[in-house]
Amino acid sequence: MEEWKEYKLGDICLKIGSGATPSGGKEAYKGGGYNLIRSQNVLDFSFSSEGLVQINEEQARKLDNVTLQKNDVLLNITGDSVARACIIPNNLFPARVNQHVAILRANSDILDYHYLLYFLQVKKPQLLALASGGATRNALTKQMLENLPIALPPLPTQQKIAAILSSLDDKIELNNKINTNLEQQAGAIFKNWFVDFEPFGGKMPEGWKEKPLYDYADFINGTSFKEDEYDTKGVPIIKIAELKNGITDATQYFNGEKDPKYDVKNGDILFSWSGNPETSIDIFIWSLGDGILNQHTFNLKSNTDRKWFTYCLLKYFKPEFCHRASCKQTTGLGHVTANDLKQITFNSGEKEESNFEALITPIMNQIFNNKLENQKLVNIRDSLLPKLMNGEIEFIK
Repeated sequence: MEEWKEYKLGDICLKIGSGATPSGGKEAYKGGGYNLIRSQNVLDFSFSSEGLVQINEEQARKLDNVTLQKNDVLLNITGDSVARACIIPNNLFPARVNQHVAILRANSDILDYHYLLYFLQVKKPQLLALASGGATRNALTKQMLENLPIALPPLPTQQKIAAILSSLDDKIELNNKINTNLEQQAGAIFKNWFVDFEPFGGKMPEGWKEKPLYDYADFINGTSFKEDEYDTKGVPIIKIAELKNGITDATQYFNGEKDPKYDVKNGDILFSWSGNPETSIDIFIWSLGDGILNQHTFNLKSNTDRKWFTYCLLKYFKPEFCHRASCKQTTGLGHVTANDLKQITFNSGEKEESNFEALITPIMNQIFNNKLENQKLVNIRDSLLPKLMNGEIEFIK
């Protein structure tokens, strides 16, 4: 068996450090040629460009000590998202990090950067325990990270382990990119038909009726939970965090009885109507198995056989939803109400809706199937991860 050697993370990283946020709130993000990465951009295994902000050259100069380089690993070190980790994408340079995100730069002579990412993922329970010790807010310090013990096999074995896990992550990322493209296609076709009227000679067909968005579906709001109803087993409680990040270590469970109308099933369309208008207001296709819906989210039950038309309709109005939520924003949160859905109206015709549904269904089915495949890949990766990182699987030389 190969010899694994013990190190401290600080001894095999060229850099461990976090940055700062320019003062002045939202107004501080003046735009420019430099991306500023915040904790909301760092997910487990993947980077999210949602809410990515830019700073100018003068601001970036003040953060030169946290200039990102290719193959850097990003780690959230404070707050509810502490211990999430990913690798910086190559299309983000030049970039800096704020004080909630740490750069971990592997010494490539001894540590593979992908292996470092997977090490952080398998050690996440330990990192969460460290972060929660003795402080009012979850936090990982530079010293904690530097002193973290890590067992390393020889570099070629690290690279083999990383290659196996990366191949799964690459397929997940490819499916996500395909889905993004398919979503854009579906949105473009919807606009072409129901906004620009191009299949109808550029004019709204006769007989189309105007009606509120609220009439296109049954908007079933989720339920609330008392503190003593949370459990460690049962069905996951689907909150906005689960819609954005999937089922994670922070997911809470319910193991009791609630009205079945709150049940969530694969293929349901969920509409998060409360939260940060920039990052939380959105419409999702659920694909992570049975759950129970928390308040602040609608489950859309189309009252016709035109489910995907309804989905595309609400996606089209997402900018309007975000605008209305921001107008009602308090303490960083906004919301879209049933009254908003009754005020916003749209013109369409039943025949054209049905024809659109027939055209768009293969596209939406592919999106949904890619989501299901990704969940299978995640399960395989998460099963292999601890076995590979603990040396349970040996490689033939």
